[in-house]
Order: sequence, then C-alpha cells, then structure tokens
Amino acid sequence: MIVLFGATGDLAGRMVLPALAEVHGRGLMPERWRLIGCATEEFDDDHFREVVRSSLERSEKGVPSDWASFSPSVRYAGGAFDEKDAGELPGLLERARAELTEGGRGEPLVLFFLAVPPRAFKSIARGLGAHGLADGARVVFEKPYGTSLESFEDLDSAVKEVLDEEQVFRIDHFLGKEGVQTIYVMRFANQLFGSEWSRASIEQVQIDVPEDLDVANRASFYEATGAALDMIVTHLFQVAGQVAMEPPADLRDPTSVLAAREAALRAFRPLDPTEDVVLGQFEGYTDIDGVAPDSTQDTYVAARLWVDTERWRGVPFLLRTGKRMARRTQRITLVLKPPYGPLANELTDPNTIEICFAGDGEIQLGITVKTPGPDLTYSSGKAVLELDDVPGGEPISPYASLIHDALIGDRSLFTTAEGLRAAFTAFAPLQGPDRPTPLPYAPGSWGPKEADRLAVPHRWMLGG
Repeated sequence: MIVLFGATGDLAGRMVLPALAEVHGRGLMPERWRLIGCATEEFDDDHFREVVRSSLERSEKGVPSDWASFSPSVRYAGGAFDEKDAGELPGLLERARAELTEGGRGEPLVLFFLAVPPRAFKSIARGLGAHGLADGARVVFEKPYGTSLESFEDLDSAVKEVLDEEQVFRIDHFLGKEGVQTIYVMRFANQLFGSEWSRASIEQVQIDVPEDLDVANRASFYEATGAALDMIVTHLFQVAGQVAMEPPADLRDPTSVLAAREAALRAFRPLDPTEDVVLGQFEGYTDIDGVAPDSTQDTYVAARLWVDTERWRGVPFLLRTGKRMARRTQRITLVLKPPYGPLANELTDPNTIEICFAGDGEIQLGITVKTPGPDLTYSSGKAVLELDDVPGGEPISPYASLIHDALIGDRSLFTTAEGLRAAFTAFAPLQGPDRPTPLPYAPGSWGPKEADRLAVPHRWMLGG
C-alpha cells in the first residue's frame, strides 16, 4: 500500500503520480496494491481518480494505456493528519489491508510518501507514531530534509522518535537519474575509465547544473532559500559523492554502496566562503513580485570543493548552478591531465570524460584527433553515446526508479542521516558571517565572470 500525503499538491501532480503510473506500467508494482491519496480536501474516491487522471494527462507520457487496471486501486482519505487527528486514513488503511490479505495472503508493505512542505514532516511523522501506523512501514521524505546542520539534527531527532533509520528514505531525485547511476557501471566495468578515475589522471571534476528558468513563480521560496541551499547540499554534493566514492565492496549490496558514498561525503572539506565560493544574483531579480528591493539572496553559486582522500587530494570539484543562465543542462566533466610525450606541450584543450545526466543521459568523450589534411595539426572532437540508444532496455524516470527502490527496500540511492550530516557540515561555513555578497550577472549569461578564477588553470568546460 502506498499512502501519498499531499496527494492534490503540485509535487504529487508533476512528479509522484506520473512516476507511480510508470512503475505500474512497467509491472514493478506488487501483485496486489493500493494507492491512498491523503490531503485536507474532502471528496470521494472517484473525484480523486479524476485528479490523478488530470495529472497524468498533463505529464510527459500522458494517461497510460493501462489506466483501466490502474484506477480501481486508487483510493482517497480526506481530512487533516497530525498527532491529534488522523482523519479518514486509519479506517481506510484497515479496509485496504483486509482486501489485500483476503484469502490468507500475507501482510502488505505500507509505504508513506510525504509530498508535502518540509514544515509538515515532524507533525506527520509523529502522527504516524501516535496512531500506530509506523511499525514496519517505510517513509519517503522529500527534500529539503533540514536547511542547516542544526535544523537537520532537530528534524532527524524528531523523526527518529518514531522511525528507525532503515525505515527512512530521504529522496534526492538526482541520484535516481540514469546518467548518475551509469557512473557505477562506466567506472567499474570499463578499465578505460576506471583506471583514470583518480588524481593520477584527472585534474578537475566539474559538476554543472545551469538553468535558463526564471524564479517568478517561486519567488517566496527563493527568497527563503536561494540557489546554494536549494542545490548544493542535496543535489550537487550527492552527485559529487557519487563521483568521489571508493569502489564499494559489493555494488549490488545497498549497504556497501551507501557506506562508500557516505565515506566520500565525510571527506568533504568545509567550504571556504572567501576563497572557494562565488555567489551571484541575476539582474532584475529584485524587480520580481515578492522579492525585497534590497534582497541579497543568491540565484547563482559556483563553489570549489576539496575531497580529502588519497584518490582525490589536490583535485578541485567545481560545482556550479543558477537561474536565468545561458542554457539548461546537467553535466559532469572529468578534465584530464595533459599527456606525456612528444605532444605534451602542443595541445591547448584538455581531453574530457563527460556524463550528461539531463533527460535519459549520455556519455561524451572529448578527445584530440589529427585534423584531416596533409599537415600534422590537431583538433578536438566528441564521441557521443546516448544512453537511450543502448540496446536491451528503456530509461526509467528518476522518481519511478526511486519509488521502485523504496518498494523493494533498496536504500542505495537515498540519502542517509550520516551522509546529510556530513553534507551540512561541509556547507555550514557558507551560512555564517563570511558568506560572500552575490555579484550581478546578466540573464542569459554564464554567471559572474569572477567565478572563472575557480577553474584556473582551465576554464568552465560548459560555456567557458
């Protein structure tokens, strides 16, 4: 049974409900299942089914062809849910449990998905405990799971009053992307890449997530959060941990993968706000309704992160993201050291290994080749492998991938308390008195030029 809190909200409609339909369409749902939507509005099952159908109509894949088999398993429980009031949910869960165990079938798994604002996390978690719904359940929490080291510890302490760590699935959909997951196989199954995956061959790691979108429809959120807090602690730090981790003992064992990524996160050196961070704010941001005229909130961040392990000592991890930038993409670029031998001093552009994790993902190799013609001159070329062209499979969306993992109990692509504690510790200096003042940048650009110094002796390979 899947209980979706915030079932009528924006996140549920855009991400979670289409992902659940995809999981069902791929045959990855349990044989007998129920989806119970939970929100404050009071209406019946049929009305909620129409809400679900409308959400799917607006999604990229549309209403699935198996809607007739999907919709009968959809139910709805209206009313408030907290420590004092459980609304209709407990009664509906009991009826659904009776249906699913009919004929002597075993007890069904219960997965609670909290697609709600973070301020509701505590009250819902405590409500699960107060109403006897937490035992044996799994609970998916959306980001942000805390906004500072202190608020993270406070939230996690409250959640752990009710749930064990093994029951908690903190979702970061970047970890569910095909391009991010392919790092494992690309590195560990291919000597060509695995042998280069260290400071012996790599001079820089660049993780770039520029966005061309505005923030007009999210102005209040951005004023309270900003680009750095919204993107660095969760998405970019987690991807950096995926790149930087040591080989796990067993790639098919979620515990081994989690331990390897957590070890990498613990090796993150706390950011130096004065030397290693540039913040920006796009021109015109303060003209947006809901933004203070004197706002110093950041809409752009570039950071140089150091990973203090033997593998990566001295290699900067350059992280960059922002709004109203020149283009929208998501890319990891491993900048390789120059070659030894007779061409060592003749090449101007470094070779690269690039992993695009936008959409279905792709791998690019930036390599130096001879320029066609009679003279010995050199050019840079690209060899591209699009992951949706790989035979034998079909890409799965990040949310569908992670929901499936939660259903089977695989926590390898979810953040843990230990990992988030390490991430917030590394990020904490940027929330202190030395936070740099955001610099202006033109919409449609690559951000403040002052960030170029972070990439020296190279450049930002994306748009540089």
